[in-house]
Amino acid sequence: MKLKMKYFTLLTLSTLLMAVGIYFFKFSNNFTFGGITGLAVLVAKTGLISASDFSFLANIFLLLLGLVVLGKEFAAKTAYCTILLSVALSALERIYPMTAPLTDEPMLELMFAIALPSLGSAVLFNLGASSGGTDVIAMIVKKNTSFDIGSALMASDFFITLAGCFVFDIKTGLYSFVGLAVRSFMIDGFIESLNLSKYFNIVCSDPEPICDYIEHSLHRGATIVNAKGAFTGKSNYIIMTALNRVEAVKLRNYIKRNSPDAFLLISNTSEIIGKGFHSV
Repeated sequence: MKLKMKYFTLLTLSTLLMAVGIYFFKFSNNFTFGGITGLAVLVAKTGLISASDFSFLANIFLLLLGLVVLGKEFAAKTAYCTILLSVALSALERIYPMTAPLTDEPMLELMFAIALPSLGSAVLFNLGASSGGTDVIAMIVKKNTSFDIGSALMASDFFITLAGCFVFDIKTGLYSFVGLAVRSFMIDGFIESLNLSKYFNIVCSDPEPICDYIEHSLHRGATIVNAKGAFTGKSNYIIMTALNRVEAVKLRNYIKRNSPDAFLLISNTSEIIGKGFHSV
């Protein structure tokens, strides 16, 4: 139950963070990058429907597409985030109507319009969900091709951003293209940072104390490999293990105190598949 509550809380906070970035910084400046919300800005220009209401209708259609292609579990999580995002945008529109940007600094507002939704999207992607819209298309592309999420988003959102150059002035269109490019790289960067772990190769003469600490204190697994020094010819052991960042600091400090002669190779990795990390 505790894990489910944590999961639900992350979904909720990430979606609300996206809503704040989209409503206060994206809609008010007519930035058209970012899929359905970008298309909503274009449609709202016609005056036929508000940006928030169009986002809701378009997201429902793409949610049904995600249900068919990506499965029930993805659709259920995405449905919650989609509905919450649409309700949050509609609520903000009625509680705090905006007729102009918050500031007269478009570059500053562009930064927030990129950063807040990108962080929210990255957390949702990392949890196997999305906020709907063209994020669903990006997930479908990623599933069936070698594209990463950021590249798939850039491809799916390019023409919407291009249309903004014709509907609004060229300055707004250029800002939107900057936002599209930075957002795509930023989402991949956030995802990699969220998944960042440490891979250890520990060369030592006595592996038992270190392995005991890994197993009983860090509750992780390890593999021991027999090795031989090329220069000394001395027999040694190599301990291989993968840890998250907090556990990595603990292990490094333990080895420093108890096995100062050990030789450590520590690498960053953002994709570990197996028990205790990510499933295939």
